[in-house]
Amino acid sequence: MLDFAIFAVTFLLALVAAVLYLYPASRQAAGIPGITPTEEKDGNLPDIVKSGSLHEFLVNLHEGYGPVVSFWFGRRLVVSLGTVDALKQHINPNKTSDPFETMLKSLLRYQSDGGNVNENHMRKKLYESGVTNSLQSNFALLLKLSEELLDKWLSYPDSQHVPLCQHMLGFAMKSVTQMVMGSTFEDDQEVIHFQKNHGTVWSEIGKGFLDGSLDKSITRKKQYEDALMQLEYILKKIIKERKGRNFSQHVFIDSLVQGNLNDQQILEDSMIFSLASCIITAKLCTWAICFLTTSEEVQKKLYEEIDQVLGKDPITPEKIEQLRYCRQVLCETVRTAKLTPVSARLQDIEGKVDKFIIPRETLVLYALGVVLQDPSTWPLPHKFDPDRFDDESVMKTFSLLGFSGTQECPELRFAYMVTTVLLSVLVRRLHLLSVEGQVIETKYELVTSSKEEAWITVSKRY
Repeated sequence: MLDFAIFAVTFLLALVAAVLYLYPASRQAAGIPGITPTEEKDGNLPDIVKSGSLHEFLVNLHEGYGPVVSFWFGRRLVVSLGTVDALKQHINPNKTSDPFETMLKSLLRYQSDGGNVNENHMRKKLYESGVTNSLQSNFALLLKLSEELLDKWLSYPDSQHVPLCQHMLGFAMKSVTQMVMGSTFEDDQEVIHFQKNHGTVWSEIGKGFLDGSLDKSITRKKQYEDALMQLEYILKKIIKERKGRNFSQHVFIDSLVQGNLNDQQILEDSMIFSLASCIITAKLCTWAICFLTTSEEVQKKLYEEIDQVLGKDPITPEKIEQLRYCRQVLCETVRTAKLTPVSARLQDIEGKVDKFIIPRETLVLYALGVVLQDPSTWPLPHKFDPDRFDDESVMKTFSLLGFSGTQECPELRFAYMVTTVLLSVLVRRLHLLSVEGQVIETKYELVTSSKEEAWITVSKRY
């Protein structure tokens, strides 16, 4: 179904399935500016398709109607918030949940709910400790994998084009699988097998649900279901192996196994974290390097910080905290790339933003891609400028949006750390250069990526 499928490429599916189809509809937009349904059955879905993505649709909608807008998903009202001020008014009184978890659980047809407040708090603590402990315990591994990639790039002649997306996906898969699931993935064949299944599942989430083609193709649907089953089989096997045993290397799954979770919750949470962490890490690494190749000044400043903080020594977990400018580079990468352009919340009770009343059970979109390019919040919003994060108030705004601080999703926190280690290794030894004449077009889905392969070249610093 098209009306079910469109939001499969955003963070909305779980909320759409649970809210828009289960609660009574209203054709009244509660006085909120916006557009009327294009079609009785599909609402404004044809407009979203025509725009190319939900993000691009929301950009046009907010430009035309302001910071608080409405449109129709099928026969249901949807409200979108497109400024920091509007989001502040809505976030403060409303509980938030991880949009990746809700969206992916719906797509994977997982049934366990988020539990009560205490259970959610406990699981959040498990996630936090899982990220912290897995990064600390496997730091030497992460450094080794980064240096292996450096050696590979050092072997290339200066003029050779490097397929950045391909290399970053491979690096993310090797590092994330071992830090999340353990020594099974020291075997490159296991990584390749996981990457193949991960790619099949993730591709169908972004493609097969969008055009409804997955259900129309018996072959593709079987491939998707087989890939998901194989991923679950691997995770179940690893969970069983690590229960009640002590390993020298602590991985993310260990924190879940040691928590007060049942087997199904461990499976679901480890699946969500594995899927999301691999793709977010790959895309953050890709975009960070892309932007560095286009800004010689930023790359020079990053190199100088790395040289000053690390000297001749390798990076350590303690030294990461001192790489302040590197963190600014990554924050600006997330902002400029609009890494996750849309998230969603359910309006639990009737609410108000500005002068507008938002009815109970309304799906409220956070148009993060719109907010991250708002010139009233970000001067020269299309410029890649990490120095803007020198301002503490700017960082607070970024934290409010869920990209830093206490609201930061664990997958993104994980990706920040991995990317920091990789950049500290690469930038110290290499100049990262763009390919002349290359134009990188953007594809807005669950995580923003380039439409085609992004090519770079590298040259030795000494």
